[in-house]
Amino acid sequence: MTTITSPHNLQLKALRRLQSKRGRELAGRFSAEGEDLIETAERAGLEAVEGYRLAGTRLGGAKFHDVEAQALATVSALGSSTRAIGVYEQRWASGPAGPLCVYLHGVGDPGNVGTVLRGALAFGASSVALGSECADPYGPKAVRASMGAIFTVELARVEDLRELPGERVALVAGSGEPLYVLSAKLARSAITLLVGSEREGLPEELVSACEHVAHIPIEAESLNAAMAATVALYEMTSGSTRVRAS
Repeated sequence: MTTITSPHNLQLKALRRLQSKRGRELAGRFSAEGEDLIETAERAGLEAVEGYRLAGTRLGGAKFHDVEAQALATVSALGSSTRAIGVYEQRWASGPAGPLCVYLHGVGDPGNVGTVLRGALAFGASSVALGSECADPYGPKAVRASMGAIFTVELARVEDLRELPGERVALVAGSGEPLYVLSAKLARSAITLLVGSEREGLPEELVSACEHVAHIPIEAESLNAAMAATVALYEMTSGSTRVRAS
């Protein structure tokens, strides 16, 4: 296989387009950068559609192209330190799944979205649903923050709260019941945890549409979206009898 030496190579140009949301939407694909993410995808049974690796290494499989370091750096979100980039098909479920779902509304920071995916995997959530104005989970920053959870956690887009499985629990700072109290009451129920944007939280109309409102008791004023979702997932699964997704 010929080594790619020019940053103007057509394949590298196509790879560079995946750094934009529009480019990812048109292609239905995304890129994952770094050996750790590529190895995680392999362990999850997902094969790269194609890949690009530093010339002289044996990273990735037969579909990986050798690229000179200077050219590879031009398509990297990490800069000159990158050694491999894999390209994968995006995976979207037809709808969110229970018994434990996390719904994100207006979470605009891709790092927070990726961290929620990581927490969802850690605590056995069935799916993560994305609502209005959320950052793209397949963007480079979100993919990196997910630490490979992007390859495993089921993702769904949601426009109507009625699509969410189980009883809906709105997380609102300082409002409703303490989450640990509500968790005990709902231990045998399917639920969806609703998490709002970093600044505004959940809109009032969404909170009003939920069966439950709960807060995480803390000393500070608030937690960011990723921290709140992670703590809530721990609270809802720690010591509970909730049936987890197989």
